[in-house]
Amino acid sequence: MAAPAAIEIETSSAVETRALAEHLAAVAQAGDRLALVGPLGAGKTQFAKGFAVGLGIDDVVNSPSFTLMAEYAGRLPLFHQDLYRLAGAEEALAGGLLDERHGAGVTLTEWAERLPAELDPHRFTIRFVVLDADSRRLQLLPGGPDHGRYLERAAQWTSARR
Repeated sequence: MAAPAAIEIETSSAVETRALAEHLAAVAQAGDRLALVGPLGAGKTQFAKGFAVGLGIDDVVNSPSFTLMAEYAGRLPLFHQDLYRLAGAEEALAGGLLDERHGAGVTLTEWAERLPAELDPHRFTIRFVVLDADSRRLQLLPGGPDHGRYLERAAQWTSARR
């Protein structure tokens, strides 16, 4: 079975980006891997903050640029990764960023384009496009047939905003 078609959603503020992510977290399942791709300041960390709230995480979520990965306890464990400072896939593997413990929770990876897709073939990619100072276009790109639940949830969020 093929992955469902990609969709695009526009948000007009960081608050809306966080709200969308919080809404999507409701359908997160253990083992999900979300790849957040976009330029510096595009809203990847804002998305991670909202997703964490949606998983029931009370901790403050910040970009783990210097630690590479932060772990949070919620409905599912959240493994928040930032690959910005990585030189290559070898560093990700050596640093334990792809291991079996991630199967128990959800992994959000900022700067996921630094990890070759073949090392993470079933990831759900969210590409951030900066439209202006506040607005973003999020392209939701499923990597497998089970990612339809995220697309359905995103469509519900979009409909509720109208």
